[in-house]
Amino acid sequence: MSMDRYYLLGRSGLRVSPLSLGTMTFGKDGPYGGAWGSTDATSRALFDRYLEAGGNFIDTADYYTAGTSETLLGKFIEERGVRDRVVLASKYSYNSTTPGDPNAGGNGRKNMMRAVEASLRRLRTDYIDLYLLHTWDRITPAEEVVRTFDDLVRAGKIRYAGLSDVPAWYAARAQTWAEAHALTPIINLQLQYSLVERSLEPEFVPLAQTLGMGITAWSPLGMGLLSGRYKPSEGRPQGEGRLTSAVGGEHLGLFNERNWGLVATLEKVAKELGRDMSQVALNWVAAQPGVGSVIIGASSLKQLDGNLAALDFTIPAGLRQQLEEVSAPAVPFPHGMFSNPYQLNMHGNAAVGDKPAGYTSPVFTGLAPTVG
Repeated sequence: MSMDRYYLLGRSGLRVSPLSLGTMTFGKDGPYGGAWGSTDATSRALFDRYLEAGGNFIDTADYYTAGTSETLLGKFIEERGVRDRVVLASKYSYNSTTPGDPNAGGNGRKNMMRAVEASLRRLRTDYIDLYLLHTWDRITPAEEVVRTFDDLVRAGKIRYAGLSDVPAWYAARAQTWAEAHALTPIINLQLQYSLVERSLEPEFVPLAQTLGMGITAWSPLGMGLLSGRYKPSEGRPQGEGRLTSAVGGEHLGLFNERNWGLVATLEKVAKELGRDMSQVALNWVAAQPGVGSVIIGASSLKQLDGNLAALDFTIPAGLRQQLEEVSAPAVPFPHGMFSNPYQLNMHGNAAVGDKPAGYTSPVFTGLAPTVG
């Protein structure tokens, strides 16, 4: 993999970089910006460096730094004249501007229409390439979300639609409803995925592969636990990352025996490869089935350069197996029943397998498949 090789996102013709620039830290406003946001100058430097490396996929949301992330991106994109080059993704769901107004948040049609207009103004553009529901609100029917996405595509305000942080059944309902009624399909699922957090594998990966949705992985470094700042060989918890703050690793439940064993193995594998721990962790996610792009964030050019170099090598099968064994999550019910010996018994102990590789081909053979 490399930054100058672009992948189709889901079952679509949209080509994106294997690493996406996450801009949650662009700006100092809002509850998170004040804690770890970047200045305008640093944000601009990160944006420029990402483009210079060949990246084209930029992720933001109206909630990030209370809208400042979108405002800065709009300014940077306009000043560089790269609107047609970049694939700009933004999200809606959260009420960060109008406390007390129940319709200024959530996933409903009224809020989506309001939010997209506000994002377009901040981003200084007349369309958003990929627009996502940010987080499931537990209320709005999937049919309403899909119909509104379709209206926005027809109006030319967005090009593609996606879902972030929703249950698998909800994503399946949305996609099948879109297919059944010839509406704009969902091409992207944005989900947390890392060696620390692998719970999406039993449901979301086959869902994405079957229904044509490319996964974009957020927090691929496990909230920073896999960044290399926390090394069991040097004592735990050590490092200057946010996980050692008052609201950190202990509060998030990250500092536990399972994760320290994982970090220790990652440290060992990284040393054997002569790579940073963060690069190995990013490389692992980028090569996983179903993943179309990995969202990376950075607070400095040095950190961004290190992340961008995460695609320059391949993890040997033996070392990859070590990482997967130490990070393997418990198999949730009923998935344990979908493997041997249950399957052998079901098929009369006859050998039954999948078709060989190459039996089916990607839609666009000039590029690597998006999923699978």
